[in-house]
Amino acid sequence: MAGSLSAIWLTVIEEFSDIPDLVEATRILLRISVAVVLGAAIGYERERRGRDAGLRTHMLVSLGAALFVITPLQSGMDATDLSRVIQGLVAGIGFLGAGAIIKLDRDQEIRGLTTAASIWVTAAIGLAAGMGREATAVLSTVVALFILAVLRRIEARLD
Repeated sequence: MAGSLSAIWLTVIEEFSDIPDLVEATRILLRISVAVVLGAAIGYERERRGRDAGLRTHMLVSLGAALFVITPLQSGMDATDLSRVIQGLVAGIGFLGAGAIIKLDRDQEIRGLTTAASIWVTAAIGLAAGMGREATAVLSTVVALFILAVLRRIEARLD
């Protein structure tokens, strides 16, 4: 009995040993945190505008994108295989973004394109954070927020 419990415990420890040390745990936590915070910034802007895809959606998209690259990087996947993961991520996010687009028949008006684009860029930001390109992710978020918030005001004044 004691030998069986010991074997079970060793198996559990082995299965949870994908983070080998404090340095790697800190790196993963930092990348995930940056992805979530930056996704939240874009999501908050969308939420303030009353859009369906808001804070939680953008946070989850960014987190998911980060995880899709952190996990293969941790396992030592080579660049060719990682590029296929990224290709799948980009295609999959396209489907999620398509769900945010609505065509209203009465006026032939299409709505949700900006929200779909914000979901797409949020995935790219999460991907950048997950790959350890946090500065690129932060800079991209600043540009995205400028486009969403500042250019919106300029457009409104021009109309």
